[in-house]
Amino acid sequence: MAVNTSAEAPIPVGEVSRLIGSWIDRLGAVWVEGQITQLSRRPGAGVVFLTLRDPSYDISLTVTCFRAVFDRIADTVTEGARVVVHAKPEWYAPRGQLSLRAAEIRPVGVGELLARLEQLKKALAAEGLFAADRKKALPFLPQLIGLVCGRASAAERDVLENARLRWPAVRFEVRNVAVQGVHAVPQVIEAVKELDALPEVDVIVVARGGGSVEDLLPFSDEQLVRAVAACRTPVVSAIGHEPDSPLLDLVADLRASTPTDAAKKVVPDVGEELLRVQQLRERALRSVHGLLDREERGLAAALARPCMREPHRMVDEREERITAVLERARRCLGHLLDRADSELAHTQARVVALSPAATLRRGYAVLQHPDGSVVRAADEVTDGEELRARVAEGEFRARVAVGPAE
Repeated sequence: MAVNTSAEAPIPVGEVSRLIGSWIDRLGAVWVEGQITQLSRRPGAGVVFLTLRDPSYDISLTVTCFRAVFDRIADTVTEGARVVVHAKPEWYAPRGQLSLRAAEIRPVGVGELLARLEQLKKALAAEGLFAADRKKALPFLPQLIGLVCGRASAAERDVLENARLRWPAVRFEVRNVAVQGVHAVPQVIEAVKELDALPEVDVIVVARGGGSVEDLLPFSDEQLVRAVAACRTPVVSAIGHEPDSPLLDLVADLRASTPTDAAKKVVPDVGEELLRVQQLRERALRSVHGLLDREERGLAAALARPCMREPHRMVDEREERITAVLERARRCLGHLLDRADSELAHTQARVVALSPAATLRRGYAVLQHPDGSVVRAADEVTDGEELRARVAEGEFRARVAVGPAE
């Protein structure tokens, strides 16, 4: 329950410590899992002191137990071991210290660790953290590689040396961290986030040499897996050897079997690339030569055609054909004109033969009234009327005399 206090009515330190102790006593015994970081077994002392640490959150608590409790597992538990402790929280009022009084300590076996990892693996896979569609492709030639590894470790040497042998101009941004033990997880997470925040880093490699299952446990930590999944920069996992498979391998964008393999997968080999460039140049040259040869053959075939070899031949052939057509047209037109001339002559002869002038030349005359109308009957004239008479060779006037003919 809350305590009513004020600046005018404070409570003593001892009372505060006593109240905290009473609140903690209500918690009761709990089962706690952690990693032993410090172990103190003073000769002759009846109490054993150890520090239990949470490797994921960098939090630790002091644990005390009677020597008889610890002696049951003394042969199997050392510093760095994971244990499960059944303990009751205790508050030491004179110094204001919290600790756990352990009644039982159980070491966590490899089989149990693997079973827990399998459960964590299924849970993270169900969230989609291991899905292939979320993995990012590595750049062909990274300009700056972030490397997370142990200080002066064989993994660091393998990555640096092999990468520079393959591509001498490659640059590294190295972060040395603890790769096992209680400090490994927070340091690796911090290094990965720091490198991911640098825009010039193109890819991040997390490398560690081989080790036991317990040594590689930090790289299966849930917080580390989630931190890698949240990275915008492609991450390469190079943990242990080929048989080792921490959860980091599943969430990383690329898994390398060893640190040396990571160097081979992250940067191309300059010799291989030069050879590939040479092969591509030769292939391009062959293609160009083939294209030129094909075009030359086509040009030669085109030039060998009669129309190209004798370009005026077609004009000459067309000229001869046009000349023949013109001659034929002239002949046809001449025939038509001759026929028309003959027909015109015959027509003219018929017209002349049938014309009034021809009749007049045979001695006939045409009589016309003064108004020009032709006299066709005797009753059309009157006595004494003056008519115009047309003959073949001119005309003259005549007067009508009506009476019996003599």
